[in-house]
Amino acid sequence: MPAVLGVAYGIYASFIARDAGPVTGWNVGFGVICAVILAGLCFLLGRTQYAMIPLVRAAAYGALFGVALGFLHSLSENSILSSVVVGGALGAGMTVAAFYVFYTHER
Repeated sequence: MPAVLGVAYGIYASFIARDAGPVTGWNVGFGVICAVILAGLCFLLGRTQYAMIPLVRAAAYGALFGVALGFLHSLSENSILSSVVVGGALGAGMTVAAFYVFYTHER
């Protein structure tokens, strides 16, 4: 699952960074770097999630989600404040949803 998320994220990040121009080596490299970083973070979080209590686990998933989508939002030439607000709001929503799932489906 982390590899699929990483590939999809990398393709989308390189598509946004391309800015309707031609596909260049920089765009492909940027997408690969974004994919590897996100896949690595997802893999790391997946491997360590059961060592965390549900609240911390939900906060970790929310933070990863918020930072990833805030970064994508910043690639589309929006302001830093706008990217922080969007990433924070989406991360908070993911934290609440993940906490609900983790708390009601305790292992």
